[in-house]
Amino acid sequence: MRLNFLSAVHRLTAAQSPENLLIIGFGALIALGAGLLLLPWAHRGELGLLEALFTATSAVCVTGLAVVDTGSKFTPAGQGVLLVLIQTGGLGVMTAAGIAYALMGRRMNLNAAAALSSSMVQREAAGEFRQLFQRILAFVIGVELIGAVVLYADLRSLAGGAGAAWSSVFHSVSAFCNAGFALQADSLTGWRDRPLLMITVMGLIILGGIGHPVAIDLWRRFDPRPASRGPLRRLSLGSKVALGSSLLLVVAGFGALLVAGRTPDQVTPTERIWGALFQSVTTRTAGFNTVEIGAMPHAALFLMVMLMFIGGSPGSCAGGVKTTTFTMWAARLWSRLRGHGETQMFGRHIPEEIAQRVSTLMGLAVVWNVTGVFVLLLTEGSGARMSDIVFEQISAFATVGLTTGVTPELSTLGRLWIIASMFVGRLGPLTLALTLLTRKRARVRYPEGRIMIG
Repeated sequence: MRLNFLSAVHRLTAAQSPENLLIIGFGALIALGAGLLLLPWAHRGELGLLEALFTATSAVCVTGLAVVDTGSKFTPAGQGVLLVLIQTGGLGVMTAAGIAYALMGRRMNLNAAAALSSSMVQREAAGEFRQLFQRILAFVIGVELIGAVVLYADLRSLAGGAGAAWSSVFHSVSAFCNAGFALQADSLTGWRDRPLLMITVMGLIILGGIGHPVAIDLWRRFDPRPASRGPLRRLSLGSKVALGSSLLLVVAGFGALLVAGRTPDQVTPTERIWGALFQSVTTRTAGFNTVEIGAMPHAALFLMVMLMFIGGSPGSCAGGVKTTTFTMWAARLWSRLRGHGETQMFGRHIPEEIAQRVSTLMGLAVVWNVTGVFVLLLTEGSGARMSDIVFEQISAFATVGLTTGVTPELSTLGRLWIIASMFVGRLGPLTLALTLLTRKRARVRYPEGRIMIG
């Protein structure tokens, strides 16, 4: 029976392009999750189809936006379903499938492997990805387990043993997967006076947001095993860019939010410092909050929109256009301003093919979000400020999950658009464009034309 099922899966995946496999995989997981959440044992009271679909999409796309309260609306069994959806979505559907194949001793077909490499690792590393499965699985489980243990040590004084244990596991997985789901209606606001908990959550968010390729690269460089002794392995260019840009954004975001992000509930300098640091870390990826987002000044909300749009690193649980994409786009712009024909970073030049993909991705992201703001202004404009609309759209696209309070009040059309934005943001607009657009070589070359610009 198992062999017949696997054979059927092989035939199905072999007939699909890598981009189609990613879309089908995420779509199927969302549909399955919504169906499970609708079952009577998964929720309390009434739960509509759209509410279940919204919640399942938010979990699979590791966003954290919610139209119902997670802690009170869903039973422990329903919360368990959400946790599985978050874990699978955080790993990536294709990566989870790849790990399952590896554990069963099976091999993926070429299309599935291509989809896997497109979604999780750099293309030049795709050939060795089979050997990375176990390391990715060990890294994820190890970090989440350590996080849960530390959180439990801090939370057991607030709740009973079983309650503290479940809360620790749930929030550890949610933080590492950059999902932003919390069992409290006010996210982590009630825990902001617990430094150990805040540091642990920030550490989980950062480790989940730097990307599995970067984590594996660091693992190899500092591998203590005797077989790995000798000259330290150099970090790849991608790892250097991801780590450097992530550190710069955290520090710059902390400084900017410290100046512009004061809210009425921050009454001491210590609370301001912790609030600015935590939101700088979580705004780009996770969506937890320790301050009331709707009460923050417009300057702080604008900074957070920019951080959300950039997001985390590729191959990670985070969303946004990704740190490496934004850094390469900025490097390309700087190189052009200096009159260089090539994009240069860390003493290397970036191939033009990659630079063009970066420009395409940035353009598609801008077009999608401008369109999204317009759609939400049409559907929600009478009951929300434009700043709230912009914040909600970028938060959904970047799969961050922060909100100024608009999410529960969204209309049916508004919820459907946010669902689409979370889905596109998790897959990446370029993946969707490659699926929808026919890729054919142009056989006709038109005469050159010149247009005045600037």
